[in-house]
Amino acid sequence: MTINNVSRKTAWLRVVTLAVAAFIFNTTEFVPVGLLSDIANSFGMQTAEVGIMLTIYAWVVALMSLPFMLLTSQVERKRLLIGIFTLFIASHVLSFVAWNFTVLVISRIGIAFAHAIFWSITASLAIRMAPAGKKAQALSLIATGTALAMVLGLPLGRVVGQYFGWRTTFFAIGVIAALTLFCVIKLLPKLPSEHSGSLKSLPLLFKRPALVSIYVLTAVVVTAHYTAYSYIEPFVQTVAGLSANTATFLLLVLGGAGIIGSVMFGKLGNKHSSLLVSGSIGLLVLCLALLLPAAQSSANLTVLSLFWGIAIMIITLGMQVKVLALAPDATDVSMALFSGIFNLGIGAGALLGNQVSLHFEMSSIGLVGAAPALAALIWSVLIFRRWPVSLEEQQSH
Repeated sequence: MTINNVSRKTAWLRVVTLAVAAFIFNTTEFVPVGLLSDIANSFGMQTAEVGIMLTIYAWVVALMSLPFMLLTSQVERKRLLIGIFTLFIASHVLSFVAWNFTVLVISRIGIAFAHAIFWSITASLAIRMAPAGKKAQALSLIATGTALAMVLGLPLGRVVGQYFGWRTTFFAIGVIAALTLFCVIKLLPKLPSEHSGSLKSLPLLFKRPALVSIYVLTAVVVTAHYTAYSYIEPFVQTVAGLSANTATFLLLVLGGAGIIGSVMFGKLGNKHSSLLVSGSIGLLVLCLALLLPAAQSSANLTVLSLFWGIAIMIITLGMQVKVLALAPDATDVSMALFSGIFNLGIGAGALLGNQVSLHFEMSSIGLVGAAPALAALIWSVLIFRRWPVSLEEQQSH
């Protein structure tokens, strides 16, 4: 009995280590959203010009997720994680000392390389290391780590950046990553690669119309969200005319709402994922369309941020659950594609927001983002009617 208890405890510790890693990887991806103005000031650039680093990062992840996953498909997983973390930490040190914007972008590309591999293997590793019968909980723990990056990571990163400079934020992430690497070395067993799928899985996955439809939906809805979200910090300060502290608070609300979304999805996601996802996309359309009118007061923006945060978390979790349900035979390849497509959307949204801010008015980012969100809403209703897939139908796999 004791051995069993210890092994369950160890199993959970391993999953928690991965969840902490997920928190760190997502924090570093999103933290520039809260630091755009500070980075721009330090290099004497416009905020919208610095915003291009969000697109570069996301598109490097999108382009490299699948090739890197296939290149490393036979590598023992613990060794691979140690390699990923080493690159991640070294790149953060380079961010900390970046003497110009080009060096900062190069350091971010290094982080994006690590990110691309990490996210293609994490979901399946969490499932493998989970205690018996706790696979769904292990996945939701990883999702919680991801959610906390928005809730704690991004706002905390912004607070550190406000008081100690944006470089310190990147340095702090590197330090936390080093501590997590120590836990990976101590806690994780040897993990031979399995079920990763291969290049042969690709044509099979693309022959699944339901899965391809989910990928298209992901790309469109994420583009819509990031068109406005990428520039929320300068929007709050320049368009709404509110303080830097209000911008931090709104990022905190938006992230914190993600936890509410995560809990709602945990309770209802197995049975009603299609309805939840479509409803949340509808909510996202409303939030984006109302962003400019809400900018009249901080109270309105707070309420809007709350609903926006709930919506985007449910959408993200719902998509992941559907991808895993539709491709149980090639989890790594399908999740590498999902991560790549998600980042394609992040990059496209950040670029769209960047172009709107540079050539039109930053005040239009909400309305511009609402257009693809509306298209995503219509598409989601059509595909969920055609292929009603829920996770419990696939539990036998």
